[in-house]
Amino acid sequence: MANHKSAIKRQRISIKKRMYNKNYRSAAKTYVARAEDLIFDNQLEEAEKVIRIATKALDKAAQKGVIHDNNASRRKSRLVLKYNAAVAAQSKK
Repeated sequence: MANHKSAIKRQRISIKKRMYNKNYRSAAKTYVARAEDLIFDNQLEEAEKVIRIATKALDKAAQKGVIHDNNASRRKSRLVLKYNAAVAAQSKK
């Protein structure tokens, strides 16, 4: 437990920031996971809509500083690659 007045304040601020960051990080993870599940289940029309939402959530998290810009870009890129692979596989059938 913190003893100094400034340490107590920093601890209080740290808890608030952690909860704030957790909301953005959790939303981004949720939408990415939902999109990946839809891609895996070959529900590509619905997946395309969720990918847009996931991209928005990742960009927002990066903008707020919750995750790094390159991290958001990498996750968006991998998600779209999975989607494009599923579309290509479906069109071959």
